Amino acid sequence: MLLFPALWMLYACGSRNDDSGKKVFRMNIDVGVTSLDPAFARNQMNVWCVNQLFNGLTQVDSNLQIQPSIAKHWRVSADGMTYTFILRDDVYFHDDALFAGGKGRKVNAADFVYSFRRILDPKIASSGAWIFSDKVKDGNAFQAPDDSTFIVHLSKPFPAFTGLLSIQYCSVVPHEVAEHYGKDFRNHPVGTGPFRFKYWKEGEVMVFLKNERYFEKDEGRSLPYLDAVKISFITDKQTAFLEFLKKNLDFFSGIDGSYRNDVLTKSGDLQAKYQGRFLLKKAPYLNTEYLGILIDSNIAIVKSSPLKYQKIRMAVNYAIDKNKMIRYLQNSIGTPGNAGFIPLGMPGFDSSVVKGYMYNPAKARQLLQEAGYPNGEGMPVITLNTTNTYRDLIEFVQSELTAVGIKTKVEVHQGSSLRELIAKNNVNFFRGSWIADYPDPENYLAVFYSKNFVPAGPNYTHFSNKKFDRLFEESFYEMDEYKRMRMFQEMERIVLEEAPVVILYYDQSVRLLQSNIKGLSGNALNLLDLKRTDKE
Repeated sequence: MLLFPALWMLYACGSRNDDSGKKVFRMNIDVGVTSLDPAFARNQMNVWCVNQLFNGLTQVDSNLQIQPSIAKHWRVSADGMTYTFILRDDVYFHDDALFAGGKGRKVNAADFVYSFRRILDPKIASSGAWIFSDKVKDGNAFQAPDDSTFIVHLSKPFPAFTGLLSIQYCSVVPHEVAEHYGKDFRNHPVGTGPFRFKYWKEGEVMVFLKNERYFEKDEGRSLPYLDAVKISFITDKQTAFLEFLKKNLDFFSGIDGSYRNDVLTKSGDLQAKYQGRFLLKKAPYLNTEYLGILIDSNIAIVKSSPLKYQKIRMAVNYAIDKNKMIRYLQNSIGTPGNAGFIPLGMPGFDSSVVKGYMYNPAKARQLLQEAGYPNGEGMPVITLNTTNTYRDLIEFVQSELTAVGIKTKVEVHQGSSLRELIAKNNVNFFRGSWIADYPDPENYLAVFYSKNFVPAGPNYTHFSNKKFDRLFEESFYEMDEYKRMRMFQEMERIVLEEAPVVILYYDQSVRLLQSNIKGLSGNALNLLDLKRTDKE
């Protein structure tokens, strides 16, 4: 593969001064990228890369508001089941030899019919098939009456549908390229995004170049501002952080526990030695960290556990000092989970309306006594299951529970092993997290819908409440957003009263930037969007 010299230097050299006048954004991904095909945009790193290369009908802005992307505008039928999208006429796929003359052709509505049917195609086996599998009858639900009109017929209303379409799975792909490369489309991606794919040596380096024909503008200025994005794959976080300190990286995401105290004070600020050297950006991240409790008494493991009693579960909630946990174990990264399951940053979050459990050890002891276990006497030991990554956090929880009389044993598993145990209902007390796929509270409350029991759905606690289910189902038919949010808040109160979960904290994203990086946008989904990023 022949590349002109300036671009070869982007990935052939390691020095930060080899740009030849180009604005090159350098970042590191420590867990690897498995695919650049939107059909497999399952993990955050895949999503971050796919988001630079592709677009969908809609997109989410920094305030989690749904905005047009390739769709100029849309309308929804009165029954909420038919969505009609009118497409822009200035969106082109990236250049590729499979197009006539090697020039990327214009995107049309038939491309979205193909792309969405592809997600549902069992031969593709997309991890995003869930997006449409329970919302449309089949691929005939997608129609293109003309080049600029795309129609989706849902089998039932889903008010969050335009937000759902902002997920990277729903990006448009060209049929001639996707079909030609088949599985190899993962490393030969052709999209419409602000950057186009150039090079990927797996485990070492990836390069994206500016898309000169990108359709979006910023107050009349063509996007993107960067000339290229160079991604390295240093797996050791401390080594990558040292590269950032040497200014060989422009961006660094997350602060690993192994060096968190070196970088951050307990109040979450930069340590004095780093102040002025780079920028620290913290923001809400739609990730609720929690303890899940299996509560279905028909399951054998629950029958023998004291956690089957509501008052014991409430006592566990009251026993944990979340403020201390966040300050001393997280260096104040995160917000104590003192409201509902819906996290801070999500539309509908309101801690003044949905009040969760504050630290109250006296109340915890009172509930233990009322449940027949004064000071925990006679109460069997309960086992809390976690992974090694969260061991320190869970051992803190263990000490808090022990302090009020709830004897707890911690068991540490591999991540995949614990997920399997949870899916098979073989553990009844476990650490979990729920990260938003799209910016709507329904995405969180689906975790407690009784028809979503595992393994088919995400209801890991087997929570079941008739009033909750009724409200959840009615919410799909409520088009008034204010009333819909009130319904979600009522559902939250039901969950809090039954206490199938212990909400530990609402997460925050942490980003470190070199001081010459401007305009890096993000949102509470922790999406990486580089189209307005500039490098001075």
